Amino acid sequence: MDGILVANKPQGMTSHDVVDVVRRLYGTKKVGHAGTLDPMATGVLVLLVGRATKLSGSLTSEEKEYDATLTLGARSTTGDAWGRLEKADASTDIPEGRIIDAFSKFEGEIEQTPPAYSAKKINGVRMYKLARRGKVVEALPQKIFIKKILVSKIALPEIDFRLTCSKGTYVRQLCADIGEALGCGGYLSRLERTRSGKFTIKQAISIEDLKKMGSAHLAERLLGI
Repeated sequence: MDGILVANKPQGMTSHDVVDVVRRLYGTKKVGHAGTLDPMATGVLVLLVGRATKLSGSLTSEEKEYDATLTLGARSTTGDAWGRLEKADASTDIPEGRIIDAFSKFEGEIEQTPPAYSAKKINGVRMYKLARRGKVVEALPQKIFIKKILVSKIALPEIDFRLTCSKGTYVRQLCADIGEALGCGGYLSRLERTRSGKFTIKQAISIEDLKKMGSAHLAERLLGI
């Protein structure tokens, strides 16, 4: 079978875990994905089955949309809620106008340093593997493009926001950088990818629902290439 499957990745699974499930369900090793989601994240994971794996490069480069929560008042070793948290001394009682202004300064083309716990390779080794060995190295900043960032709710210390961004954007690092800009630290506490390119969360199917399907229905879930 060949085609594109839009999955709704659950929290706790790696993107590779989802690929393994789909390989078993479709009876083929030829399965890839178009853009990694961290284990803590949920949402749209575009899976490529059979000949569709040839589209990996073009689909991975598409812009992404996220719905996320930044929690102020602490810093995380990984940039998210699953890392070791260190509470900051500074107050999180920050005026709404200052918060919105801080977010707006991250719109447009910016430079972002990939977090230590990321899949980016340094001399052929993924950074998170080096970090787990206690060898924390700093990658060079890379240019990314934040097309839109919109604060949707403020209930301090939590701030909900929506984000449209380019490939290569680390939302964890964005949260850490905004926390520093506000002077109190911050980390990503929730992340859902709602769109990857033209594929949206409305099209996505859960892994549990996929497992319940027969082979005929599994074939029907594949989008043409």
